[in-house]
Amino acid sequence: MRRRIFGTTATTAVLGLLIPLAGCGGSGDGAGDSGTLHLVAAEYGDSAATSSKPYWDKLTADFTEANPGIKVDVKLLPWADIDREVSRMVKADKAPDVALMGSYSDFAAQGKLYPADELLSITAEANFLQPLADAGSVGNTLYGLPFVASSRLLFYNEALFTKAGIKEPPKTWSDLKAAAKALKDKGVKFPYALPLGPEEAHAEALIWELSNGGGYADSSGNYSLASDQNIETWKWVRQELVTPGLTGPTPPSQLNRAEAYAAFLRGEVGMVNGYPSLAHEARTKGIGVQTISMPVSDDLGVGEVPPTVGVADWMMAFRQNGKRAEIGKFLDFVYQDKNLSDFAGRYHLLPSTVTASRTPAGGGLDKNDTQFLNALRGAQLYPVNDPSWLTVSDTIKRNIGRAVEPTGDPKGVLEDIAAQAAQASKKN
Repeated sequence: MRRRIFGTTATTAVLGLLIPLAGCGGSGDGAGDSGTLHLVAAEYGDSAATSSKPYWDKLTADFTEANPGIKVDVKLLPWADIDREVSRMVKADKAPDVALMGSYSDFAAQGKLYPADELLSITAEANFLQPLADAGSVGNTLYGLPFVASSRLLFYNEALFTKAGIKEPPKTWSDLKAAAKALKDKGVKFPYALPLGPEEAHAEALIWELSNGGGYADSSGNYSLASDQNIETWKWVRQELVTPGLTGPTPPSQLNRAEAYAAFLRGEVGMVNGYPSLAHEARTKGIGVQTISMPVSDDLGVGEVPPTVGVADWMMAFRQNGKRAEIGKFLDFVYQDKNLSDFAGRYHLLPSTVTASRTPAGGGLDKNDTQFLNALRGAQLYPVNDPSWLTVSDTIKRNIGRAVEPTGDPKGVLEDIAAQAAQASKKN
């Protein structure tokens, strides 16, 4: 689910490639010698200049210096490939010792992973931010160790709001529609950018559904994709935003997040849901930007504050090669405040632990990032602990945009998604 927290062009297959880190040994495909840990990690950068390679080079060298008997081989893979490649390795009985990627629950369901309590101290396990720990747990057992995270807030371009005479940021859907209409009347290309293209439609969809009291799952954790609230959400979006042309010239089903963000950085977007790095990029380009909670539906009312959408990526440790003690030492090192914060700061993400995010020394969080951290503490994450989520999220991404097309039927689209989700759940 990489489509979530990274920079505007980070979907690019970085350098085209597999990147074995310097000095770390072999390819990382399989167990190798007993003194070497193999980590397969997603590449978070979008160019050689922003590659994760220097971070892992330094961290693994420092770790081996502190633990002379253990070397670490790291293979970096593009986000587009890592889920498939690690799954291939596991099926071929060549699982890495550790992986950093966007999903973990299918491996947990197969009994392939060490639980956190076999790897980390009680203090270290208790240090994860609670919403992230909950999302990383199957039952009451933590298998997916949250690494870096983010949350989503609504961004608006201050200059465009001023030009359109908008005095207050929107608090309800009616306010948002009125602001979008004022922006359109002043010639703003995308009054509200609605990226429901296949890159990350499941994020935008969840943001809207939560703001009407809906979401992907009910209070028992079961999928509720075609709930009455969700159906009403997409009826409103289609009728009140898309049909009047308040979402711009590109059909939402064809607008990907990266394109929406690029347009925002060109000053062509009035409002869009975003994450910390987009705010940093905008301000670097001299764009005045403010962030607020997503406006709520008029049925909920101004007093309601729905959860924001939170997202995370996961460390997981595979049992296959029997290196529990070595993996535990490595993960203890990775999750030291400085090491975790260095990575999060590199990509304007949020560290996943309480101590690393508490102080400037432990997280380096500026005012901008603190807003997102506060939102993350009460966030709702994707149901990543359900083994069927990868399939379900793909179904949402490929189909939810149809709900707002000119001939779209929100109820029919959501019921179709729900039926496919039910089938996916039966297979897991």
